Amino acid sequence: MSNVEHWEQRYREGDVPWDSGLPSSELMRVLREERIAPCPAIELGCGTGKNSVWLAEQGFDVLGVDLSRVAIQRARENPVRDGVHVRFLAADLLDFWKLGGPYRFFFDRGCYHAVRRIDARPYFENVERLTGPGALGLVLAGNAREPGQPGPPVVTEEEIRAEWGRGFEVLALREFRFDETPGIPGRPLGWSCLVRRR
Repeated sequence: MSNVEHWEQRYREGDVPWDSGLPSSELMRVLREERIAPCPAIELGCGTGKNSVWLAEQGFDVLGVDLSRVAIQRARENPVRDGVHVRFLAADLLDFWKLGGPYRFFFDRGCYHAVRRIDARPYFENVERLTGPGALGLVLAGNAREPGQPGPPVVTEEEIRAEWGRGFEVLALREFRFDETPGIPGRPLGWSCLVRRR
């Protein structure tokens, strides 16, 4: 099974424990506390698009991108407030030339911790291509201090700092709990990592 087929199947079967059905409360907290102003933004691995829609409602010019065509079809079915526009695209993040930019903000709620298990180098190269110097990004990843199953792939603090520290400055790194997903017990421990492009 190819990587695309894997994610298509997960969305078709509803095997999406990361999808709470609501925008990320951690994304909301960080934007509020850091006072990140609306700007061109991209959500990497947007899934069904709740975070992209929320960002657009805050005034961001948003592109939500996901490998799964099923996820993008569902994202396009989201109700959107009058006057709010958000774009969705089914594409591989490695096809950076399809994704536009440069973006001043990016949000990743699971791509990084999934792709790093295979080879994260192309991911980082393309995030750098999609953003300009000074761009901010919020990355949410599973926390290796609590590697329970089921749960997201996990990463250590040292790995995050080493991997993101090459092209980005880690501005803030804190532990948090992922939002609860209906029907799935518990809230996995995660890392909330705010970075700035060098």
